[in-house]
Amino acid sequence: MRRLLVLAAALTLTACGQAPATQETGSAAAPPPGFPVTVENCGRTLTFDRPPAKVVTGYHPSLETLLALGLGDRIAGRTNFSESAFLPGQKEPYDKIPEISPTIMLPQKEVMLAQGADFVLDNAMASFDAGGGYATVEELDAAGSPVYILGGWCSPEETLEFTLEDTFTDLHNLGKIFGVSDRAGKLAAELRGRLDDARERVSGRPPVKVLATDGGKGPVNAYGGAGITNQMITAAGGVNVLAGVKGDYTEVSVEQISAAQPDAILVSEYATLRGETMPTVRAKTADALAIARNSPAAKAERVLPVPVAAQHPGYRNLLAITDIARFLHPDAFPS
Repeated sequence: MRRLLVLAAALTLTACGQAPATQETGSAAAPPPGFPVTVENCGRTLTFDRPPAKVVTGYHPSLETLLALGLGDRIAGRTNFSESAFLPGQKEPYDKIPEISPTIMLPQKEVMLAQGADFVLDNAMASFDAGGGYATVEELDAAGSPVYILGGWCSPEETLEFTLEDTFTDLHNLGKIFGVSDRAGKLAAELRGRLDDARERVSGRPPVKVLATDGGKGPVNAYGGAGITNQMITAAGGVNVLAGVKGDYTEVSVEQISAAQPDAILVSEYATLRGETMPTVRAKTADALAIARNSPAAKAERVLPVPVAAQHPGYRNLLAITDIARFLHPDAFPS
């Protein structure tokens, strides 16, 4: 799934750099207090005369983020999520929202346009590729369904430029768009506190050498020294053994992995991709340990599964940093 989203982002991006998108309401009523609001996303200016009330979400971290902001009642349709565990308290609201796609991708063009959404939130450009039969960002804008892409994952280059601060920017932008800036500010402050606490706990400790992988017997699917996973490793008190590889999700030779000598390994966890069963964490772990068999990580079998949803822009990626920091530096988190 991770591979799908990142590779699909490499498609020609017809959405970025287009004319500003404006939220159309079809109502002559005066805008509510604080509106209209304007935000920038993917090189586009989005203007909203009132908070969205009929939202469609794409890949699951976009839904998680809106639920964390208390906006579940605004979500009219979502995609399927069956790859790993839900965040605490989010399975019940997920079940109540109509499923409009049986996979992580948004539905095909006709079905998507028929939703009549007044806002679309997703994590990458994969679901807006005309070549794949999807409605483009331009087509959705014209239909009154403006699109916002979390994390600024608007092009392959921008995916590599992601920083953790982009998640905070998204939270504040969504707070403006939905008229819940106070709520968004509170959530951002809570997450900032968690992030600062994790960083403080691991500060001054020798960084742990980390390999982040999605399996493979050769070449190996792994995470290089740019992008979201690398940012998470660094914030958690680790150093990416593939920091010299300019890439986020990429392919690396067996020889590079064997020579990397990681102290710990992170393995991406997801059960399905477009409805197809994927290799288990156990199988991917076995491959990684076999390739890096002479490493400290292999000798200690020091491996942590990381839900791949946490390796995408959204509320969950900040939460996962504490889990990774505790795994890398358990002494910094006394029970």
